[in-house]
Amino acid sequence: MSSIPSSTEIKLHSQQQQEAFGVLLAGVLPKHAVIFLEGELGAGKTTLVRGILRGFGWSGTVKSPTYTILEPYELAQQNLYHFDLYRLADAEELEYLGLRELLGEGLLFFEWPERGEALLPPADIIVNIQHEQSGRVLKFTVRDPQLKHQITALIKNFPSL
Repeated sequence: MSSIPSSTEIKLHSQQQQEAFGVLLAGVLPKHAVIFLEGELGAGKTTLVRGILRGFGWSGTVKSPTYTILEPYELAQQNLYHFDLYRLADAEELEYLGLRELLGEGLLFFEWPERGEALLPPADIIVNIQHEQSGRVLKFTVRDPQLKHQITALIKNFPSL
């Protein structure tokens, strides 16, 4: 059994397509997971989270937690916690935000996870988002083989332009 999971990727051509993919992705995500979102500023990390939240039925505003560091969403099916660690001065600040209490309480999404890696648990899923001239490439690294299979099937069946 390999300790390094392989990756799967999809190219999306618009912000709307990225959000639509997030809606479908919500249907295969486990109830509890740690998800790292990697990519440059403006890559679309919050756009993907917005789509996932829409997939869970959230109709409210979805904003980047750049200044608040954490945006919690209490949903009927489960909770989702969206962290943006870009402005984190020290990983210890995660303790003050109650990270330990949130582990196992829902889906935890971390933008800029390298800024808190001293205290973050290992990711169940890593989504690397690369900006390209004609859209975005989302590359998924998934630890669980069954979940990887589900995401691969989702990508295969996602309508392209």
